[in-house]
Amino acid sequence: MPTPLTLLLWSIVLLVGRGLLWIVNLLVISPLFDPLRKLPGPTAPFFYSHIQRVVNPDFSATQHEEWKKKYGKTFRYHGSGKFDYRLMTFDLRAVSHILMSPIYEKPRVTRTFLSTMLGKGIFTTEGAEHTFQRKIIGPAFALQSIKTLTPIFLRTAEELRDKWDEIISNDEHQIDVCHWVSRATFDAFGMACLTYNFRAIHGETEELYVAFRKMFDLADRKGILRILVPVLDKLWPDWIARAVRESRQVIYATGRRLISERKSTIIVEKGSSKVSNEKDLLTLLIQSNLYNNDSTRTLSDPDLLDQISSFFFAGSDTTALSLSWSLYYLALHPEIQTRLREELAHPTTLDSASSSSSSHEDRAYDILDSLPLLDSVVRETLRLAPPVHGTLRVATQNDQIPVSEPITMTDGTVVAPGGYISIRKGSIIHIPIEGLNYAKDIWSEDTLKFRPERWSSLPPVAQPPNFPGLANLMTFSFGPNSCPGYRFTISEMKAFLSVILPHYTFSIPEGQIISKRNGLFTRPFVKGKSQMGVQLPLVVKRVDECDPL
Repeated sequence: MPTPLTLLLWSIVLLVGRGLLWIVNLLVISPLFDPLRKLPGPTAPFFYSHIQRVVNPDFSATQHEEWKKKYGKTFRYHGSGKFDYRLMTFDLRAVSHILMSPIYEKPRVTRTFLSTMLGKGIFTTEGAEHTFQRKIIGPAFALQSIKTLTPIFLRTAEELRDKWDEIISNDEHQIDVCHWVSRATFDAFGMACLTYNFRAIHGETEELYVAFRKMFDLADRKGILRILVPVLDKLWPDWIARAVRESRQVIYATGRRLISERKSTIIVEKGSSKVSNEKDLLTLLIQSNLYNNDSTRTLSDPDLLDQISSFFFAGSDTTALSLSWSLYYLALHPEIQTRLREELAHPTTLDSASSSSSSHEDRAYDILDSLPLLDSVVRETLRLAPPVHGTLRVATQNDQIPVSEPITMTDGTVVAPGGYISIRKGSIIHIPIEGLNYAKDIWSEDTLKFRPERWSSLPPVAQPPNFPGLANLMTFSFGPNSCPGYRFTISEMKAFLSVILPHYTFSIPEGQIISKRNGLFTRPFVKGKSQMGVQLPLVVKRVDECDPL
């Protein structure tokens, strides 16, 4: 009879053997049978990764175009190493199939990582659960709902304008617009989502604001090991994991109180109902949940809180970044800045539009929506500086992906337009959001130039139905996982610009170069001062103190 020591040794041998077999299969055997192996694409040493070339903005803006010229619109690159084949495609037929099909999901590791902060909200679920949640949150982001929120955006922008007036001394002042706009969009989101005033414009001390801000700021600082192995946060929590957990406790304690208060204003009786007059997203979310046709299924209070956390994370930060980039591009192009200021200075533009009366709500939104240059500047900013650089999908089963452009395989065979390429279960697909927004065959040769006028005469390929992205942009994606709050973002950006631009001019500080850095979102920093973190300093001057032209 074998001794316990012998059994232990055999167990260790078996575990090591299985581990070695897994490694050999991962590195050698499995890649030999991967259909992506036959696709054209860049080569590299065995453990070389192309990920930096794909996600680093210093390379990606030109790297995508170089690969397209050399390999066509659909190719593969190496992820973790030569053994890790990943698909990238600029073929809009293939992109549409991938983003519309339930076969392709966000990677589990991404969803698990986000769920440590956001819970099981709209951005961390897939399949039937995601479909159900999207149905519930839909009314909160409908066009009429966004129209009622526009005066909130305008009033918050006016608060920011007044605060900057206090700060700016003499003729001009250098302001980190990214920091200040982030505070302002948080206030706007607080009022729009919860009817809750963080007063972040006036000071960054409110407990709930601090909790949200700390949790979101720490998201970019998680090490790769803890992202890949999230269970470490439970087994051996570091200071980041502890800080995130403490922030979530504050958010949930306050959130439960707000939900309870909001529910008390919504009376539901059999056969009749009295609906609250509140128009914040939380109230609309609760109403949609209560009046859901599927009476057997509703979102619990923790589920509602997860949705709110998701809204703040995906909405406040991304809108702040987009607004900051728009001010940066306008500072780079003073002639466009002047033209936009003139458009916004029209006497009928926004007289009393920030009023909360219902007669003014639609008017404020409609006026902002009718300004062609404002619309073009917002869309051009979102094209050139998408908050999310790219997104990944994983095939949950073997599939055939249709293509509309020919592909010459490494064995010399050609996949003709209308044909298919094979992909196997577990393969990773990179959807190049920035790359599609920069594609020369879609946007013309000057694609890297900030040129808002391109939106007045888009080429046919950039128009529906040829280009399936929301608002003609890949920035918001499309399909089941498209951004539900795209109208919210566009409306808020327009509202802030309409208030700020008539009062201030923006210019680049002498000798300063702004670069992009990708984490969860694409953030700005000053080249040569990356150690100072995210910032976008601009020289701000009151319009009435500028020299006459």
